[in-house]
Amino acid sequence: MLDNLRSSLGAALKKLVGASDVNEELIDSLCKDVQRALLQSDVNVRLVLTITQNLKRRSLEESPPKGLSRKNHIVSILYDELSRLMGYKGDLAAQNNQLEEQVISFVPGKFNTVLMFGIQGSGKTTVTAKLARWLTKHGYHVGVVGADTWRPGALTQLKMNCIKINVEVFGDESTKNAPSIVKNGIAYFRDAGADVVIIDTAGRHKDETELLDEMKKMYEISKPELILLVIDGTIGQQAYNQAKSFHDTVPVGGIIITKLDGTAKGGGALAASAVTGAKIFFIGNGERIDDLEVFSPTRFVGRLLGMGDIKAILDLAKDLEIQADENQSKRVLSGKMTIEDFYAQMESVGKMGFRNIIDNLPGLSGVVKEDQLDAIQGKLEKWRYIIQSMTNEEKKNPEIINDSRRKRIARGSGVAEHDVKDLIKNFNNSKSMIKQSKGRQMQGMLRRMGIG
Repeated sequence: MLDNLRSSLGAALKKLVGASDVNEELIDSLCKDVQRALLQSDVNVRLVLTITQNLKRRSLEESPPKGLSRKNHIVSILYDELSRLMGYKGDLAAQNNQLEEQVISFVPGKFNTVLMFGIQGSGKTTVTAKLARWLTKHGYHVGVVGADTWRPGALTQLKMNCIKINVEVFGDESTKNAPSIVKNGIAYFRDAGADVVIIDTAGRHKDETELLDEMKKMYEISKPELILLVIDGTIGQQAYNQAKSFHDTVPVGGIIITKLDGTAKGGGALAASAVTGAKIFFIGNGERIDDLEVFSPTRFVGRLLGMGDIKAILDLAKDLEIQADENQSKRVLSGKMTIEDFYAQMESVGKMGFRNIIDNLPGLSGVVKEDQLDAIQGKLEKWRYIIQSMTNEEKKNPEIINDSRRKRIARGSGVAEHDVKDLIKNFNNSKSMIKQSKGRQMQGMLRRMGIG
């Protein structure tokens, strides 16, 4: 599935994971690699630019959650931005859970209609039978209306597929009036006590005014609870304009992608969801009647990136965040803190407000000036970039940093070499102060930073 896109994105992420420093140059390189991978998979240019611009902005501006490295956080941002391509926004893991529980849910005891649309050759008639199979397996009494009066043999094909799953098909070969067939078919299955009626329609093109008008008439007659757009995974960037044309005519509520197994141009079909705002519900992944897979955004994006399920990563990040607070406190109090722990403590103080803390410490209220507070914030910003440029071993034990590494860290973080020395000096001083009385700790720290 989308092997070319997966291998291209995988190569881009390997460069990120293997890099010693995470800086703007590396993020720019990642964005260019992602752009190239998506464009080669026929994702719309405007969407590609939006995704990569968001990726760069968030990677530079957002701070990773505690317990999650900056590299892993950038990976999670890429997950999130790719999921937006498929109509999923916000808490991706939560939406995935909800979707898998019930991708399509109708009100019990209510008559429901589902209208199927797509361009010629998208596999819509086959998908209609597959969807009927999926709904019957989930306890619904399903009927199918064959309203494709344009393609010879369409009704015969639909009946042959539905016979295999014991689903009745209503059709009328004596007329070419599709809206009339829809009206009569709905009345027939309403009387028959069906829960859901799926309406198969003729394939149409965005430039076929007559068929688009017919589509609108069938929409007005059926008043569907759900409109599903079937997109061929091989048509590339055409999918964007086709989907937009359909959505401008009737409100698309969900997307089914067919023929996605074995094509490198599936990115265009994925982009169709972005232009309609509709989520991808299913993927047709084979020829058998049961080959309709509920679309899982977390698993799908995980496959593309070759890094597993983002839900597992997000759950792990939450656990690590909780553990990080506990473990960090233990390390700090025992004098075994790392340089990242030191920065996190200083950052926490910054979030609480240096002015609030200082004004409530005996002997410091009114002593520290605003420009001195600005100096602290400036130091913190530099320290953040310095720490991000260190290796894991250096963060645990900055004593191993020699002159050569110090110069490289300074160059990679865009600061002067004396700023790196200043960070390490303050870190060592803070470790020493922890062993002293808690009452003098903050005052001593501020004095060591040149403001006390």
